[in-house]
Amino acid sequence: MVYLDNNATTPLDAAVAETMAAFLREHFGNPSSLYPIGRQVKEMINTARESVARSMGAGKAEITFTGSGTESDNQAILGVCEALPDKREFVTSTVEHPAVQETAAYLEKKGYAVKYVPVDAFGLLDLDALRDAVTSRTALVSIMHANNEIGTIQPIEDVSRIAHDHGVLVHTDAVQTFGKIPLDVEALGIDLLTVSAHKIYGPKGVGALYVRKGTPIRPIIHGGHQERGLRAGTENTAGIVGFGEAARLLRDRIGPDRERLAALGERLRAGIQSRIPKVRMNGHPERRIKSTLSVSFLGLEAEAVLLALATKGIYVSTGSACSEDSDEVSHVLTAIGLRPEFARSTVRMSLGRFNTDEDVEIVLGVLPEIVAKLRKISAFDTEEW
Repeated sequence: MVYLDNNATTPLDAAVAETMAAFLREHFGNPSSLYPIGRQVKEMINTARESVARSMGAGKAEITFTGSGTESDNQAILGVCEALPDKREFVTSTVEHPAVQETAAYLEKKGYAVKYVPVDAFGLLDLDALRDAVTSRTALVSIMHANNEIGTIQPIEDVSRIAHDHGVLVHTDAVQTFGKIPLDVEALGIDLLTVSAHKIYGPKGVGALYVRKGTPIRPIIHGGHQERGLRAGTENTAGIVGFGEAARLLRDRIGPDRERLAALGERLRAGIQSRIPKVRMNGHPERRIKSTLSVSFLGLEAEAVLLALATKGIYVSTGSACSEDSDEVSHVLTAIGLRPEFARSTVRMSLGRFNTDEDVEIVLGVLPEIVAKLRKISAFDTEEW
């Protein structure tokens, strides 16, 4: 198997699996209980909290565990808007993950003025348009750190400066940058930041939200007093412990992983461009996550390429895993100006910690033939592309 869909989810690291298995065998106490077996679990949660906080330069008390990156995005956006009821504007971009995009649509139904800042052909945010969009009536600006489909990294430091000049809070979805490039909440200047465990070789079903001390925010899940009253419900203890271990591993792995995967990604990119005619690479040529490749195979349907690769044991995607079942054209690819037929021909390949040189060679060995065969039977006229 050659797994090239790490932006959707990553395999569980063996060290994380061992840590979780040991926890599940030995600990079952409810962390809200006052007796020793509950207190012990509570302490393990806080150790994990410290590990996640350290991975982004945050304070332990600024980390709230959630059930997913999607929940963290919802908590950030809806929680801040509810805490600032007199501010009825929300600013985001045209290339956000569905977790932000759909939350913005929900706010519109609630009467909020939602402003969508455009991007250029590389997926880079229009900062002048952002300046025009942010006003003193804006409750929150939410711009993703790096795009999950094309890998373009946004200038979040600039976003923060622009928003803060108006006294406006800033949230960034950093799910796709966490573990791939260094994160520092102070350098980014943001007030809220979303991450998820299953993107860094941790378990599914657990995310985290950084909330800068003093940021006005209200809970969106109501019940008990877990997570300092911001996220009610008994914690996913094993998932949180696994998240903490995955974050701890990042401290030693992020540098070597980043360099190796960037080299693998560039090798795959160059190999595709040199061996297959009529392909388009999407995303910024430099300012992007180098392990993410968005490739349009002109004249083909992406799903046909995906299924043909799957017969060879090679797994890629056609875009965001959260919209893979949809027949709609990717809003990200539309936002960067691709025609619908180009967007429908686009495959995403995303490398991870366990990919090897051999994986790249396997893909480059079979992909040109697959594309050539599919183009022979394609209804599209590739000459016009």
